[in-house]
Amino acid sequence: MKTLTKYWFLEGFDLFKKLGMPAMMDLCALLEMESIGKGKTIEIGDRDQKCVFFLKQGAVKIVNSTNDITKYVVQKGNIFGELSLYDKQAAAEEVAFALEDSIICYIEADLMEELIEKHKSLKNGLLKIYGLRIRKLETRLQDLLYKDSKTRISDFIKMYIAAFGEHKADRIEAKNLLSHKDIANLTNTSRQTVNNVLSTMRKAKEIHYDAKHISYVTMEGENSKFKATK
Repeated sequence: MKTLTKYWFLEGFDLFKKLGMPAMMDLCALLEMESIGKGKTIEIGDRDQKCVFFLKQGAVKIVNSTNDITKYVVQKGNIFGELSLYDKQAAAEEVAFALEDSIICYIEADLMEELIEKHKSLKNGLLKIYGLRIRKLETRLQDLLYKDSKTRISDFIKMYIAAFGEHKADRIEAKNLLSHKDIANLTNTSRQTVNNVLSTMRKAKEIHYDAKHISYVTMEGENSKFKATK
C-alpha cells in the first residue's frame, strides 16, 4: 500500500500527534499493512522478528499463550506488541485475536527502536503507553485486595461500555465482543460468577445485552454519574 495511504490510516493515533510530516513519512515507509478477519490469530511472539502493531480498525484481545488467559483488550487507535521493545521474552508469550474484522499496520521492533532513538516524542509516547499498561495491572491487583468479585465485574462492564461504546439517544452501546470467560479472566473471577452478575444487572435494568451488543441505559441526569465511574 502506498506510503500516503498508510499516513492516512495512522491519522488519529495519539502516539503520532507530535511527530512532524517527515517523521511520519519515514515511519509509514517501513510499515506493513494487513486485514485480519474476525476470530483470526495475530502471532505476536512467533514471528521471526518481533513487531509492534497499530490497530486502525476493529478490536483485538491479547492473550497469554502459556495459560490462555486474556490480559487486556485493544481498541482502534491504539497499539499492541510494544512489549517487544522492553521485554522480548514476555512478548513471546503474547498472542492477539481479532474480536472483529480488523486492519493493522506493523513494524519490526528493531526498526521501531531506531525510529524511537531519532524522535524523542515517539519514545516518550511509547513509554507513556507502557506505563499505562503497568498502572492498569496495578489497579487490577488493588481490585483483588479491596473489591469483591461482583463489584469487579460490575465496574469492568461499565468501563468496557464507556471505552468501546457509542452514545445513542438513551444509552451508551458497545459491541458485545467478549465471552464470559474473557470477562472472568479480566476480573479474576469465574464464568459462573460473571453469568450471575450480568443476569442480576440485566434484571435490575442497569444494562441490556444480547449476542451482539451490550449497553448501559442512561437518563439525562444519570449520564454524568456513569462517566464518573470510567
